[in-house]
Amino acid sequence: MELNFCSLSSGSSGNCYYLGNEFHGILIDAGIPGTSIRRFLEKMNIPIQTIRGVLITHEHTDHIRGLELLTRRYTLPVFTTAKIRTSILQLKKLASSATIIPIQMKQKFCIAEFDIEAFPVCHDAAETIGFHIRSGNKSITIATDMGHICEDSAPYLKAANILVIESNYDEQMLINGPYPYFLKKRIHSDHGHLGNHQASAFLAENINNSLTHIFLAHLSKNNNTPQKALDTLYKALSDKGIVLNGQQQVSVLDRDMPGKMIKLSC
Repeated sequence: MELNFCSLSSGSSGNCYYLGNEFHGILIDAGIPGTSIRRFLEKMNIPIQTIRGVLITHEHTDHIRGLELLTRRYTLPVFTTAKIRTSILQLKKLASSATIIPIQMKQKFCIAEFDIEAFPVCHDAAETIGFHIRSGNKSITIATDMGHICEDSAPYLKAANILVIESNYDEQMLINGPYPYFLKKRIHSDHGHLGNHQASAFLAENINNSLTHIFLAHLSKNNNTPQKALDTLYKALSDKGIVLNGQQQVSVLDRDMPGKMIKLSC
């Protein structure tokens, strides 16, 4: 069996990830229009009828923009915590007939062939979670929108074969950029977003041979560039004397377009 991963969009304007195998798939977040999600899946020869559910990390618009259409037209079930469910309902971002399946933090549940566990991350939403997902002997952790890597989230990041980790801003670009002070302070806070320096320091301390794919995600359009994110990571690794082995791949996820499908044998 294969574990297939593809980012459909990753950035401040919208976030959506696909995870699947030969039979079924799931979506993590739906922050781009539902019509775009369907179109991107069709281009990869993935019928939307094979999607078994949508996992939601939190209620901010760049993570739920397409949810109403997905729940209304395709009747996809939504999996999230009770707090996030309440926030989404208040925002009226779901079809009235939507099926919402509540999940508990740090308690495993299954969708098709995927074993899934939600864990807390630090962000300024009603509640924000990441996901650790296992299929066979391979796993992926998706953790974006977090001001820092806390004790509760770190073990899930360390356990991944595929890691999708936020690298939102370059510190100097944020400080010297056009954003008002209150917004800079929010982004830089412990409940804001993870900067290049933070993501890179964590990876340099914790990289191991079982981690085969690192995806730097949720880059700011105004306060970062893909090259700055990569340069910061490679410098952090170099400072620790770390050389990536031939099996380890590092890349930056595109803000607006689907990336390459990654396929791992389970």
